[in-house]
Amino acid sequence: MSQFRLARLSLILAAIGLNVLPALSHAQDAKPAAAAGAPAVAPADTVRPEVFKLLDPTVVKASMDAKNYADVQSRIDQAAAIPALTPYELFVLNRLRVALASTTNNAPMAMTALEAVIESGKLDKKAQGDFIQALANYHYNAKDYPNAIKWFTRYQTETGDVATVRPYIIRAYYFSNDFARAKQELMADVTAKQQAGKTPTIEELQLLANTGSKSKDPATYLIAMENLVRYYPSDDYWSDLLGRLQGKAGYSDRFALDVLRLQFQAVATMPPQDYSDMAEIALQNAFPTEAKKVLDAGYAKGVLGTGANAAKHKKLRDQANKAAADDAKNIASGEASAMKSKDGTGLTNLGYAFVTMDQFDKGIDLIQKGIAKGGLKRPEDAKLRLGYSYAMAGKKDDAIKVLETVKGSDGVSDLARYWILWLNRPATPAAAPAAAAQ
Repeated sequence: MSQFRLARLSLILAAIGLNVLPALSHAQDAKPAAAAGAPAVAPADTVRPEVFKLLDPTVVKASMDAKNYADVQSRIDQAAAIPALTPYELFVLNRLRVALASTTNNAPMAMTALEAVIESGKLDKKAQGDFIQALANYHYNAKDYPNAIKWFTRYQTETGDVATVRPYIIRAYYFSNDFARAKQELMADVTAKQQAGKTPTIEELQLLANTGSKSKDPATYLIAMENLVRYYPSDDYWSDLLGRLQGKAGYSDRFALDVLRLQFQAVATMPPQDYSDMAEIALQNAFPTEAKKVLDAGYAKGVLGTGANAAKHKKLRDQANKAAADDAKNIASGEASAMKSKDGTGLTNLGYAFVTMDQFDKGIDLIQKGIAKGGLKRPEDAKLRLGYSYAMAGKKDDAIKVLETVKGSDGVSDLARYWILWLNRPATPAAAPAAAAQ
């Protein structure tokens, strides 16, 4: 965030020439005073000779180039002490103050002078907007967020350019702990972009996630993470999203294996514990081939079979290998009894076992027959399994068609939606994930 702010401010300073001395002309012959003894009056938009002598651009530039900033400050102070300074002379003085302050990083002087220049009425419309934006940025970098919002909003009003400074305004709400307003504005922008077929920026979504986190609003956090996974998928985002799902109110623990199945597909490498947990649960649910595949993957990635748990991993792998070999010999014999069962539970379980063996057509057919037979305790769970079986078979359209029909408030519909997010993932993420604002 600091790089974002400072780089932006430096661009503005360069654009409006705040480190360049103001041009000025001086009155060669001051107008005579109307009354005896009154000071001479300079023509409009010129400076009197005594002011020009102190602020002669050639002399002042030489001091600036030599970094003799004390001399420049002395000249400003002497000129400021001259009686009855005209509005233009004050304008010139404040322009010079801005130039000196921006060069010497004197933010308080720069802000005071910038405001005076803005209120002088001496700037054209383009310069007026640039100076307002610079002042807003100074307040923003000073963490004076209420004034930053004030001046950024004025920039929008005076220039008609709403988009350029809007990210600053939203961040100012966030950094001033007005999370409700930050959420409101971020959600409006994300929704508008999605409705227009555009991709929200990663910075917007990260800030929305942080807003949900800071305000203890898990629903907003999940919205942000779902969109980060949709547009900028990464192992970290997927793991975070699936972890948060399991803490969601009403979530059922029976989906522990289903969550791990999606994680196994979505991330490049899972933590060692997730590989062993998934294998153990798969074995408990009579899917030994799935357990074997998961453990083989963990070993291939070098996260299993090493360290303090190496022996445990080996024991689990031996168990999975033996059970998978036995299952491969005996699985065909289970079809007849499953077909005779009064409900479709056996068929759906047997079908998924075939899916784990990469016999996708056979497995999907049996799952469909099990659903059609009925009598299932949780038919939505069976539809979820059918949907991601299609996904594993590489049949994206069929998978999405089924998954879109899954309903339920216990986590089943969330998992179906997340599978669709994975299926619709971009071939190449729109941008590499970056650190979120804190």
